Amino acid sequence: MSPALGDIVSSLQRSGTFINTLIAALTIGGQQLFSSFTFSCPCQVGKNFYYGSAFLIIPALILLVAGFALRSQTWTITSEYCCSCVPQLRRISLLERKLACLHFFSITGRALVAPLTWLAVTLLTGTYYECAASEFASVDHYRAFDNISAGEQQEILARFPCCRPVPPNMILVRDEVALLHRYQSQMLGWILITLATITALVSYSLARCCSPLTSLQHCYFTNHLHNERELFEQAAAQHSRLLILQRIKKLFGVIPGNEDVRHIHIPSCQDWREMSVPSFLCMGNDVQGNYSFLGGRVDEDNEEGRSGGIELKPQS
Repeated sequence: MSPALGDIVSSLQRSGTFINTLIAALTIGGQQLFSSFTFSCPCQVGKNFYYGSAFLIIPALILLVAGFALRSQTWTITSEYCCSCVPQLRRISLLERKLACLHFFSITGRALVAPLTWLAVTLLTGTYYECAASEFASVDHYRAFDNISAGEQQEILARFPCCRPVPPNMILVRDEVALLHRYQSQMLGWILITLATITALVSYSLARCCSPLTSLQHCYFTNHLHNERELFEQAAAQHSRLLILQRIKKLFGVIPGNEDVRHIHIPSCQDWREMSVPSFLCMGNDVQGNYSFLGGRVDEDNEEGRSGGIELKPQS
């Protein structure tokens, strides 16, 4: 990949508009596949409403929860600013809290893209709404239902979405009820799209107006967070790899990939007892924490000396 193309791809990946468009497109495609293979209205009194409503609302709720859960920024904000069970190691300033709130609103906006897209597409399609609302249609003004009891009327209406055989004098009623439900569903879909668009615009404007940062500061802050996360992950991966190699060498006498097994030894019973005991002791007053599942503490002062015989090979 050429450097210019790589810069374009990187810029698109960091663009919120591009990511939101991609999420919406994937949601639309998933909705079409989901509807084609799974949805089948039961066409029974008392079941149509729950079945159609479940297909309309539950996937949207799942997408909303997934939108929050799959974003690492959600857990970062939760652990650093919202979790009261963890002792505060430093005082959080008012500016940091304001920035965290703005960041949370941004995460919420992106998390709402998929569920709102699902609701809008399903309402514009009208299949789920037609199934859910079928037995509640008002047909009192049709003469075909004059001599039919309320129970039989609901049973006939519940069969309309499945195009099951109905009396000849009710075919026109079925078509008109289907058109009415399709009209109502699509109107709700367009209203939802309009409200979501207006809300997004107003929220974005208010967030910028209430932000303690100027436009250039916000641009710098966004790029700073991205670069900080990227560089920290690279440094953490390199440091943890080196630390794990030191512990493996201490435990077994050799490191992976070394064919010289003259110094290999079997771990003691104490080593086996300490192995796989999770520990992360940086929450207390210790000078250095214990990061390993393999047991044993590596002193920070001797880290460079112990790493002298360990070669870090670049990962492909």
